[in-house]
Amino acid sequence: MLSKKISDKLGNSSWIRAMFEQGIKLRKIYGDDKVYDFSLGNPDPQPPIETKEALRKLVIDDSPELHKYMSNAGFLDVREKVAFHINKETGLDLTAENIIMTVGAAGAINVILKAILEQDDEVIALSPYFVDYGSYVDNHGGKLVLSPCTKPDFQPDLLDLEKRITPKTKAIIINSPNNPTGVIYKEEVLKNMAKLLEDKEKELGTEILVISDEPYVKLVYDGVKVPSILNIFKNSAIVYSYSKSLAIPGERIGYIAVNPAIKDASRLVAGLVFANRVLGFVNAPGLFQKLIAESLDHTVDPKIYQERRDKLFDILTSLGFECIKPEGTFYLFPKALIEDDIAFVKHALKYNLLFVPGSGFGCPGYFRISYCVDMKTIENSIPAFEALANDFKNMET
Repeated sequence: MLSKKISDKLGNSSWIRAMFEQGIKLRKIYGDDKVYDFSLGNPDPQPPIETKEALRKLVIDDSPELHKYMSNAGFLDVREKVAFHINKETGLDLTAENIIMTVGAAGAINVILKAILEQDDEVIALSPYFVDYGSYVDNHGGKLVLSPCTKPDFQPDLLDLEKRITPKTKAIIINSPNNPTGVIYKEEVLKNMAKLLEDKEKELGTEILVISDEPYVKLVYDGVKVPSILNIFKNSAIVYSYSKSLAIPGERIGYIAVNPAIKDASRLVAGLVFANRVLGFVNAPGLFQKLIAESLDHTVDPKIYQERRDKLFDILTSLGFECIKPEGTFYLFPKALIEDDIAFVKHALKYNLLFVPGSGFGCPGYFRISYCVDMKTIENSIPAFEALANDFKNMET
């Protein structure tokens, strides 16, 4: 009954989910306090108190429109507030007509790809990358092309990117702050990328949409600022999710913001709204659209994650792991202590440590640690990290 395509996908399912499921099994055997699950980006902190209070008020609100259909793009007043919020941060002049409320960032990316891709069109992702991009592109008849970032700083490699662009290139997905590395792409690099894309568009007579996947843009540290994609790339759209910034991943709420500088932007928006409907989303959840409108100035305190980042980073580097210090997200991406990252991650299970191999992000030799766990888990895991590092030190001697 199952299609061959899905059967094949099941045989090569996400490492992230596979390790998460492994963690469930280990907790049943050893107990929660003896399993150190750093696999899934599932935020530990509670949503901001202001967001929870706004939700309480909305739940008892007797507004007749709250639970009914609205425009496939979302409530007008919500889109107006989102546009105003973006304008405050970018200095641009977006309106509600540039915003489509979506079922999270994953829904948003699928909406965009549904609207723009022809069969066998190509979408470039900078690797390391979120592995589900490949499935999203495949959903709509496209082909994912990977452009590896430089190492060890994980910045876009523009020489490599230039080679990947063909007449079939329809879009480039940027994810900064990046999952899994925590790196923020430098503004100078992005401006040079914009010039490269303009030149290639002229050379090939094509248009290339930059899709900026930004669920971690509010989770940054050390005073670092994330460059505005809408200010750098003319042909661009932001995909945003509140899963991380408000710690509500299960509610599946986000938006697409289309750059008004795009030629015939209104027609692109119309296509996105249509795709939102025919993909079966119809519209983003009404209750949580209204919640977002009341939460635009709130976020989980990034200092919570910064403290955990610093703790884990210090532990890892003291044990000899090579790792770039993340400027955002809640991920570390250390180099594995052996070349085979999958074997390394499997070995870590011996100490009930759950990581995701870098191969799952298109970057073998590394592994991802998600530190959106409570501090107690991090502190309890220290002996396990020490034992793991010692195993490989002993192999060398």
